[in-house]
Amino acid sequence: MSETVIANRTIRAKEIIMPSDVNMSPDDIPGMASGLPDVQGLEARRILYAGRPIALSDVGPPALVNRNQIVALAYNINGLTIQTEGRSLGRGGLGDRIRVINLDSRTTVSGKIDATGVVQVGE
Repeated sequence: MSETVIANRTIRAKEIIMPSDVNMSPDDIPGMASGLPDVQGLEARRILYAGRPIALSDVGPPALVNRNQIVALAYNINGLTIQTEGRSLGRGGLGDRIRVINLDSRTTVSGKIDATGVVQVGE
C-alpha cells in the first residue's frame, strides 16, 4: 500500500520544505508526492495548506535566480564562450528556462539556469 505526503502546516510559496513541515498519510492519491524525499529540501511553488496532500507539480528546486536580478549570461559553442550580463524576467531554479534581457544589446533571450546561477543561452 502506498502513502501520500501531506503538509503539517501551511507552507507559503517560495519557502523551502523542511522535514518537520511534512508527514505521511496512508492514502494513495495519483499525482501526489509518495515519499518524504520527493519534497524535502524543495521549494513550494504555491501555498501548501496544512493537512492537504502535496502534488509533485507544487514543488521544485530552490530558486537560484529571482525576477529582476542581474545575472551572468553565457553562450558556449565549439569552445568559444561569450559572457555578458542580463536582467532576469523570471524566477527559477536549477535547470529551469527563463527569459533574460541582455543589458548591452537590450535583446531578450532564453536560457537554462545552471548550478552556479549562470543562465546558459543556446541550450
